[in-house]
Amino acid sequence: MQIILLEKIGGLGNLGDIVTVKNGYARNFLIPAGKAKRATEANMKEFEARRAELEAKQAEILADAKARQEKLDGQTITIAQKAGVDGRLFGSVTNADIAAAIVASGVEAAKSDVRLPNGPLKAVGEYEVEVALHTDAVSAITVAVVAATE
Repeated sequence: MQIILLEKIGGLGNLGDIVTVKNGYARNFLIPAGKAKRATEANMKEFEARRAELEAKQAEILADAKARQEKLDGQTITIAQKAGVDGRLFGSVTNADIAAAIVASGVEAAKSDVRLPNGPLKAVGEYEVEVALHTDAVSAITVAVVAATE
């Protein structure tokens, strides 16, 4: 299916690009999320009429993400969890836990922004974690998982 991208999507294209994607990806994710429209003549004309407005909105979103990235870069987030004597956690630290700790530190972030390539953290220690606030604004933080003392 051919679609017009209404915002920059990593690995797919930039605002205004006409790309071909699988039908399910377009119908189930891109179009309902407002990230794309079908590439029909009417939609292309409407997009061209609104292009400046959409570009300004995307520039504003990117500027906000860059500002949040400046606040986050190099920051260390400490999360306390119950752990055994060998340093393994009872449970794990997930992207939702890390996002909540980032929000508590004063920077807005969603759990989908936190990237844990090796899955949840299951042991005490320090871990390098990426926070993708935007496709062009990826911040590197250190997550220190410590044993909770009761």
